[in-house]
Amino acid sequence: MTTLPRRALGRTGLEVTSLSYGAMELRGTPAGPEVSDEQAERVLNATLDAGINFIDTAPDYGRSEERIGASIARRRAEYFLASKCGCVPGVGMSGEHVHTAENIRAGVEQSLRRMRTDYLDLVQFHRSLTPREFEEHGALAELQRMQQEGKVRFIGVSGTLPNLSAQIAMGVFDAFQIPYSALQREHEDVIARASASGAGIIIRGGVARGAPMDWRRTYYMQPGSIPRDRWEQAQLDELLDGMDRMEFTLRFTLSHPDLDTTIVGTRDVGHLQANVDAAVKGPLPPDVVAEAKRRLAEAGSRPQPVAR
Repeated sequence: MTTLPRRALGRTGLEVTSLSYGAMELRGTPAGPEVSDEQAERVLNATLDAGINFIDTAPDYGRSEERIGASIARRRAEYFLASKCGCVPGVGMSGEHVHTAENIRAGVEQSLRRMRTDYLDLVQFHRSLTPREFEEHGALAELQRMQQEGKVRFIGVSGTLPNLSAQIAMGVFDAFQIPYSALQREHEDVIARASASGAGIIIRGGVARGAPMDWRRTYYMQPGSIPRDRWEQAQLDELLDGMDRMEFTLRFTLSHPDLDTTIVGTRDVGHLQANVDAAVKGPLPPDVVAEAKRRLAEAGSRPQPVAR
């Protein structure tokens, strides 16, 4: 088995692999490409066989949670399991979220049943809410009650600016899931602040959702033309030194000193192994990172200033 680096997920005490698996790719139709149960089982078991020990999903990722339960519940001791809350049970990938105490509990209970487990290691609010929105209908308090009951070990947020700074200041979240890659560096500085607060840092979009290889995909509300133009203007191909674009992008993400793990999803075992091979190589050399950041800043990919 290839040995992936492990890092402490903030104050949680969980030792997570620097590369984690994003199970949204197993959602199936109609929201995504067709994936058979057999294909899902192969890639989930290959994920664990490769040494990855952190799996991220959500109730509204189609059949993702169900497939995790059916395929690897028997191997539950081998991985940390993270899901989301606020999604409406049974609705699918509608984008509908309700932040009441009743819906938070119903969603977590559904996740436990689907994934055939007694507890979730991490439950994250799936929307980047304001402090008032977390509290006004009892959503945060209910998740904390489920934590006291042992059904949830740690709580977090899938957060973005501008609300992320206030979420950090609340001091109640054990982990933050934040978008970041070479082509979208807006959260680079606030990631460091979140980590300094003691929270674990989970990066999503760390390989730009495949954009370096396929610019047709929308990347966090940006059309593919924006990351494409940034890549080309920064002339990043000059820095590859034998790497393909995906390896470069993943290793750039892993170069952020405050990252604990980055989520990468795939339906293909071959792609999974390629991601593992890249992650094992670790961060890019510091001089390459510095030059890439200089070029990317000129191309428009730079950290967003954060008020203190």
